[in-house]
Amino acid sequence: MTERFKFTQTSISGVWVVERSSFEDERGSFARMFCTEEFRKIGLKKPIVQINHSITKKKGTVRGMHFQLPPHAETKIVSCLKGAAFDVAVDLRCGSKTFLSWHGEKLSAKNMKSLIIPKGIAHGFQTLTNNCEFIYFVTEPYVPEAVRGINARDKRIGIKWPLEITCLSEKDKKNMSINDDYNGVSL
Repeated sequence: MTERFKFTQTSISGVWVVERSSFEDERGSFARMFCTEEFRKIGLKKPIVQINHSITKKKGTVRGMHFQLPPHAETKIVSCLKGAAFDVAVDLRCGSKTFLSWHGEKLSAKNMKSLIIPKGIAHGFQTLTNNCEFIYFVTEPYVPEAVRGINARDKRIGIKWPLEITCLSEKDKKNMSINDDYNGVSL
């Protein structure tokens, strides 16, 4: 039997790239998006409590960089269902060996990759196509008071977005920039 998922650890502890296997026949294709048993093997033990879906209309748009503070810190599994995006994880965990480093991964409907974003990691993406659709499997409910963000253009982080940023929400424009006093998220 073919493996349904291939998990690859990135340079940031807990951030994984997931490649899904697709089974095809004359009817079309089938791929599993999530399996508790399989994801448990890489340490994802909390149940998925919320599934979110976003559609981003304009190529070059950035959504992010978002995270929730403890006790509402969340793990996300993000996948692109239509189009393509450059998905980014930034390590904000206090004391982490990779504190303030980032990992970017192209996610697309075609490559069928997902990214696992653990708690204490900011998440965002830039659309590489118009009408890009994302699905998020999340381990904690959305709590507006716990939501924070870092600026997608933060010079200290230095994310190399593949395209010029054509759209950023007013809320995301106000996300904080990292200064020398920032110690990160204590989990």
